[in-house]
Amino acid sequence: MNKDKLRDISKKIQDKFFLEGPHTRTSELWQILKVLRDFLRGFRTLHFVGPCVTVFGSARVEEDNEYYIQARNLGQLIAESGLTVMTGGGPGVMEAANRGAQDAGGKSVACSINLPEEQDPNPYLDKWVSLEYFFVRKVMLFKYSYAFVVMPGGVGTMDEFFEAITLIQTKKILNFPIVLIGSEFFKPLLELLHSMIEEEMIDGSDLDLILVTDSIDDAVKHIETHAKNRFGLNLKKIPKPSRILGEV
Repeated sequence: MNKDKLRDISKKIQDKFFLEGPHTRTSELWQILKVLRDFLRGFRTLHFVGPCVTVFGSARVEEDNEYYIQARNLGQLIAESGLTVMTGGGPGVMEAANRGAQDAGGKSVACSINLPEEQDPNPYLDKWVSLEYFFVRKVMLFKYSYAFVVMPGGVGTMDEFFEAITLIQTKKILNFPIVLIGSEFFKPLLELLHSMIEEEMIDGSDLDLILVTDSIDDAVKHIETHAKNRFGLNLKKIPKPSRILGEV
């Protein structure tokens, strides 16, 4: 059995071990230290990238897909506004957004996840960190972002959308803009949200947090107004890495 196969088996066992319930105190402490290592790697990598806009979307779309083309244009316009494009680092929509940022000469970063079946980080990244734990990755994607753009995707994309709106709704993060691009694609989702309002499961004002549009220009203008300008982002005042601390 080759080394790659053994590494994949080890990774699957590790994830199952973490989620299957209580173990010995020593093994639980070891797991905590591994989670801490993930957080430290994320903080050290992303601390210096500047204010980000995180783009969520499907990893399955190809280069000629309309969503890929839209995401590439989106990444370019975000970069031209001076903000950093962040994604999950994978292919599809994520790759397209990172690629668009590089097209414009802007910053392109990612926070990816280590999975046996996952591809390597896409080739359009200036800086990235690969993490072991999904929940750590999610923290990193939200910690450094001042706006969230959700493009068509699957259950992972929906998870990230609901995470964003839940954090804002519960005031765990500030009222950063959320943009859904693809009115027809997201129509069933919006119908579900409106049914939640009718059933008094959420407040009608919760939908005020979301802009739904098919226009990339309108999406970026919304981000500039409700993130860049509203929060007074100083794009010139970004922390600098320290050689003494090994951050360069």
